[in-house]
Amino acid sequence: MRKVVFAINSTADGYCNHTDMIADKELHDFFTGLLRDAGVLLFGRITYQLMVPYWPDIARNQSETGPTKEFARVFDSLDKVVFSTTLKHVEGNNTRIVSANVVEEVLTLKQQPGKDISVGSLSIASQLSDRGLIDEYHFVVHPVVAGKGPRLFGTVKPHERLLLDFIGLKTLQSGVVALHYKKHT
Repeated sequence: MRKVVFAINSTADGYCNHTDMIADKELHDFFTGLLRDAGVLLFGRITYQLMVPYWPDIARNQSETGPTKEFARVFDSLDKVVFSTTLKHVEGNNTRIVSANVVEEVLTLKQQPGKDISVGSLSIASQLSDRGLIDEYHFVVHPVVAGKGPRLFGTVKPHERLLLDFIGLKTLQSGVVALHYKKHT
């Protein structure tokens, strides 16, 4: 069965606004490694529109170098599912819109063969976590105090406490710490 993996950048004070992060080569290498283990990316409309067309444009135009370009290439190559009831059009032939129940779609995807299912959206992760459907978490904490922005579980609060088992951590030269956990069994 495929694993559902959630990875998120967060400031030290718990905000997940992409503009407050330290996006250096080492961070791009880290996330590229996670994406190489994935076969499909799950997004809500807002996160999808932050990522696309930005990363596919970089992949096509080769406007960046090194790890940033490689992240863009890997990101662009993956299948994407966008959960939205308002979005009518998506870019790329490897992207589809799903307006149905997030949980049902993920349960179906988990049964299919393939690589991991990567969650790249706070709202989707909150819904899946509340149902116990996320197998692994990567909390990538940046040495930044933002004081504002969206938070994980900001809109969908967990009904119960979720215990996680520590797998490991990686400290980047920038001071970013990537914490890796799995769902407690």
